[in-house]
Amino acid sequence: MIFQAGIENNNEGRSIAWALEHPGCFAYGTNTNGAALNLETALNAYAAWIYRHEPKTWLSFAEDEIQVEINGVWDVYYINDEMDKAGEVDGFSVESFFPYDWKPLTGLEIEHGLKLLDWARQDLLKVVEGLSEAKMNATYTAERWSIKGVLGHVAGAEWWYLERLDLAFPREQLPEDPFDRLKKVRRQLNTVLPKLEGVKRVVGVDGELWSPRKILRRAVWHERDHVEHIRKLL
Repeated sequence: MIFQAGIENNNEGRSIAWALEHPGCFAYGTNTNGAALNLETALNAYAAWIYRHEPKTWLSFAEDEIQVEINGVWDVYYINDEMDKAGEVDGFSVESFFPYDWKPLTGLEIEHGLKLLDWARQDLLKVVEGLSEAKMNATYTAERWSIKGVLGHVAGAEWWYLERLDLAFPREQLPEDPFDRLKKVRRQLNTVLPKLEGVKRVVGVDGELWSPRKILRRAVWHERDHVEHIRKLL
């Protein structure tokens, strides 16, 4: 079974292999080949994750059937406010947009995407369930955020993805409480996503291209990635 992969290099010093047809399935590596190879293992874990939530899964394959086919390679670069190339310190990153990201979302993909988002949210809430306020606010060496900060970051990033396509509510309406923020932003995403079926819209914002498919790809990835991040902190 052939799986289309997009490779994003130079993302915080690593490569990411994205399973382009399966939002939320990804793997890291030190380079293109390493990430692509790790994606084979990630696909099995991803299929098992879906199966745990929905035994009548839409993704089923034998382990020896996996064939990863690279469908695009993107090297992250940095630009400044004038859209000129810049260094990492004085610029901001322009992250991947693959040819596959141009494809409009189908109704079935949106139906699956809403389930994936819901399952990722269930995992996120479960991993922090019962944590004390002290544990939620604890700081960690070489970490930017506390666990509460990570939750706020997940919600804030999801809002930012929506804002790329003018689909977000005003920033000043973001709740301060991370749980309220998560809930409100996800409610917005769940509301607008079904309206994006068949929408052929790609826009450039701050030097980076965005589409409905890219928003879904990034949203499921980001939440699943930070679920593992929090597990490691704990």
